[in-house]
Amino acid sequence: MTLVDWLVIPFTFEFMQRALLVSVLAGAVCAVLSCWVTLIGWSLMGDAVSHAVLPGVVLSYLLGLPFAVGALVFGVGSVALIGAVNRTSRVKEDAAIGIVFTAMFALGIVVISRISSDTDLRHILFGDPLGVSDTEIVQIVVMTVVALTVVAFKHRDLTLYAFDPTHAHAIGLRPRRLETLLLGLLAVTVVIALQVLGIIMVVAMLIIPGATAYLLTDRFERMVLIAVAVSVTASVVGVYASFLLDVAPGGMIVLVQALAFTAAYLLAPRHGLLARRAAPRRAAGRGVGATD
Repeated sequence: MTLVDWLVIPFTFEFMQRALLVSVLAGAVCAVLSCWVTLIGWSLMGDAVSHAVLPGVVLSYLLGLPFAVGALVFGVGSVALIGAVNRTSRVKEDAAIGIVFTAMFALGIVVISRISSDTDLRHILFGDPLGVSDTEIVQIVVMTVVALTVVAFKHRDLTLYAFDPTHAHAIGLRPRRLETLLLGLLAVTVVIALQVLGIIMVVAMLIIPGATAYLLTDRFERMVLIAVAVSVTASVVGVYASFLLDVAPGGMIVLVQALAFTAAYLLAPRHGLLARRAAPRRAAGRGVGATD
């Protein structure tokens, strides 16, 4: 068997082609949103939305509806509920997030406990890109196109809101509406990634690509491109490695992303650990040279 055959054969199977398609789509859209999540500091919000969709997914299963329907309803609903608690009480946003997402997740666990079979429980919690159906693929493609189209039209406003909400308001934009739009996109993105990583690890795909790119560049446009490249590459490598090692593809995708982040954390030219530790020594050396 040649090297080319060894690389190509896994993707001659239809289930691998399906897994690769949904993983790349989910990776791309999650990477784009992860840049705003990183800049605004919404990592906890991403975790909250990913866990809050559990009761919606379970109810969809019980009613015979597509998982995406219930997940989207509860994802958007949880975002609205967090905002309502934060605005109408003395409770701060991080506390509101913790209250809502744990309550929603607990509700999902209670409902799941009434289901006799645990097969779908594993699918909900850990994802199963190898078993996606034609309907689920269509849902993922449609939601990905919608999310990326909205981002393409509103990316300037969303970026300005992320960097300076006060200035955005001063030039006539409405930060509250932009926040709502971004939270809605976050909920849609969680639903897209649900089939690939499951509820537990969706947050990784919403955080790691943006955080990795943030260490590698100071320009937002370049940050988005790097995040997408890291996430899509991790999806391809993760799905391929999962076939060779006979392990869960979702877990492998996250591990590859984590390795990419580790490399950036250590080796990034300006913001990596090694570069930051070397900077004072270089500055001291230049100071000594100037004195001489």
